[in-house]
Amino acid sequence: IMTYLIYKGVPKKMAFKIMEIVRKGKAKKLLTEEHLKTMRENNVPEWYIDSCYKIKYMFPKAHAAAYMIAALRLGWYKVHKPVEFYAAYFTVRSEDIEVETILKGHEAVKKRINDIKLLGNAAGVKEKSVLENLNIFNEIMCRGIEIPPIDLRKSHSRKFLVEDGKLRLPIGILPGVGEKAAADIQKAIEAGNFISIDDLQIESGVSKTVIEMLKSVGALSFLPDTNQMSFF
Repeated sequence: IMTYLIYKGVPKKMAFKIMEIVRKGKAKKLLTEEHLKTMRENNVPEWYIDSCYKIKYMFPKAHAAAYMIAALRLGWYKVHKPVEFYAAYFTVRSEDIEVETILKGHEAVKKRINDIKLLGNAAGVKEKSVLENLNIFNEIMCRGIEIPPIDLRKSHSRKFLVEDGKLRLPIGILPGVGEKAAADIQKAIEAGNFISIDDLQIESGVSKTVIEMLKSVGALSFLPDTNQMSFF
């Protein structure tokens, strides 16, 4: 609108003002006789002026261009740097990820997707969110990207990491392991003042429930339960 009005000879400041009024759907309230007179004096067609009164909302061209540039960037990363793309995506959006299903492999993910779809309208908000994430993990697996299990020696507390072309899961996405517990575990791992699972629990200060969850996914398989030596 602004570009056209300037082209027709309307002063730039007024052309901008008219554009702002029209694109927000406020022509009937805010277009003045001065605006209309200036447009007519510069041979702006009557059909164009009439159209200004019918517009409800128009998205700014610069905004549309900015969104398109962002979309192109995201698309480029998804195609050419897929592991980095998915790592960044899930680091930001790590809610409602069914870790145990993902760790069971591709077939388990596809089965869980079908199970939720079969619920139809009976699926709750939580299940729909889980389904959305499982669809993306299905995509990841279809693209041949491996998802190694959580390993306290390699996993970050909250970030999905790129590791030799694979997507390493973080500690904090396990159910029952909150952000603080995951951060405390990572600090204990970095300090390295432990030689057993019992030591790790003491050093990190996490609950027995958290330790049991880590055990259940094999994240503590490299550690003995206690400091006591076993002869059998």
